[in-house]
Amino acid sequence: MMNDSDIDDTNRRRLLKGAGLIAGSAALGGAALQSSAATSSQIRWDHTADVVCVGSGAAACSAAISALESGASVLLLEKMPLPGGTTARSGGIVWIANNSLLRARGIEDGKDDCLRYMARFAYPQNYSPDSPNLGLREEEYRLLESFYDNGSKMVDFMQQIGAVRFKEFRMWNVDKPAPDYGDHLPENKVPTGRPLEPVVDPGSVGNGLDLARKLEKYLTDRKVPILVNHSVKDVIKDKGRVIGLNVEHDGQEIKVGANRAVVFGTGGFAHNTDLIRLHQESLVYGSCGSAAATGDFIPIAARAGARMGTLHQAWRTQVLLEEAIQNRVLAGGTFYLPGDSMIVVNKYGHRVVNEKRNYNDRTRIHFVYDPTREEYPNQLLFMIFDERSLDAFGGNFPFPIDRRESPWLISADSLEQLTGQISQRLKKVATETGGVQLDDGFTKRMQKSVKNFNKYAKKGRDPQFDRGQHAYDREWHLLFSGMRKGTSQPENSMPNRTMHPFTRKGPFFAFILAPGALDTNGGPVINEKAQVIGAGGQPIAGLYGAGNCIASPTRAAYYGAGGTIGPAMTFGYIAGLNAAKEPVSG
Repeated sequence: MMNDSDIDDTNRRRLLKGAGLIAGSAALGGAALQSSAATSSQIRWDHTADVVCVGSGAAACSAAISALESGASVLLLEKMPLPGGTTARSGGIVWIANNSLLRARGIEDGKDDCLRYMARFAYPQNYSPDSPNLGLREEEYRLLESFYDNGSKMVDFMQQIGAVRFKEFRMWNVDKPAPDYGDHLPENKVPTGRPLEPVVDPGSVGNGLDLARKLEKYLTDRKVPILVNHSVKDVIKDKGRVIGLNVEHDGQEIKVGANRAVVFGTGGFAHNTDLIRLHQESLVYGSCGSAAATGDFIPIAARAGARMGTLHQAWRTQVLLEEAIQNRVLAGGTFYLPGDSMIVVNKYGHRVVNEKRNYNDRTRIHFVYDPTREEYPNQLLFMIFDERSLDAFGGNFPFPIDRRESPWLISADSLEQLTGQISQRLKKVATETGGVQLDDGFTKRMQKSVKNFNKYAKKGRDPQFDRGQHAYDREWHLLFSGMRKGTSQPENSMPNRTMHPFTRKGPFFAFILAPGALDTNGGPVINEKAQVIGAGGQPIAGLYGAGNCIASPTRAAYYGAGGTIGPAMTFGYIAGLNAAKEPVSG
């Protein structure tokens, strides 16, 4: 019979094998499950610092800044040629509960109520409002509690030291409060005001690159080294404590010592197709995360003896299938589906989702399993729309302004002919999709779906999926379905601005949608102090984690705009504070 340590050892071997790092225990004599071990006095370090941060996005830089301000010397290691990570490719928004901007407006974002919202969204299968810890395990509850308690402190800290100033995110040019992604949940008592954005030059629109540059500048202005092209390969331990790192630079192995602690703030594994196939419940066809998101920390943490959390989760978005097949490192996903005369159907022609819901939750519809047909009927979905939507909303991705600009756009003069054109595209990519084809009844059912939708649009009520019923649908529609200047189409005069009847005559259009991700968010487990937890349930001394490389403290819940960067910066901040307090090794 296997004991707990045997199970942890077996799980680590599966992870290492999945990452292509072991050929078998006999060949390596079990060494693959061990991090490099030595005493600090025996090692000739090429670089040393009190706290060594791995990565250079929001999580790692926040850790570096809080450690630095706590009096520690700091060093950052980045494997790519340029710093910034996935943060630099993002919108740069941070979701922070009970932030000072809310408080300044007299809005109370109480802890009990906010924790109920977070717990309900993150753990719907466990949430019990009248139970201790709201039905969550104690360690799960403490992570959410730590996020609430420290998020606002992190924002105040960053502003007080002059690293980043924040303002309320008001949906850029729309200039309206951004509704949370679960704005309609009864537990959400403060449905707007939690998303914040970095303040940039007057008149400019900030983004993730601005946020990344501000964090980087704060560090470099204080002579903190950010060593690019430095790829961390393993941790070095002394008597169970992490004291440094084995690093590859210019083809050479160097050693970097950490007098107090190492903080990993690296990416997930969205671009490691081996790990995707091993751990994700469906293929992630493409990602807008950094190309560096190859899951480096997972085998490193496994060798260090870390307890692994869930690995099947991700921050999800739909992507254009054909674009992702061409290059899985994408500039962006289909975050918001533009248009009003537009629906999404599966291969049977059935409409399956509220097309205006947020990208993370909407993408999860791809993973529905049919136990009778023994298949995923929504593996691929088809965005169907007419001339009105393409003309009126061209330029809102994925709609092109000039339809000739998009090789992924499928067009035909009728809905019947559109079925044939979609089928031809599917045949061309069959080797990438497991041979997904349209059902023989697709055309008839798709036409019925359009007919039903037209009725809903005229009445202003979607009885299938409540499209446009909640503030999120309506307000975010304004941002990502802004009408194109010069369009010949009239404003939507229907009772629900997110829906408009399809035109009677063609042309009609389609895109093939597939599940993708911003990045994965699974990995080693951390506690409320951002310490990486070992197999026995105790922290691994000197090892911390934050961001997409760890098991997400908020699980798969995307609370609102900035729902990834908010936790990343908060737990990075926590990690830096605690790492700086660690005793000096040796």
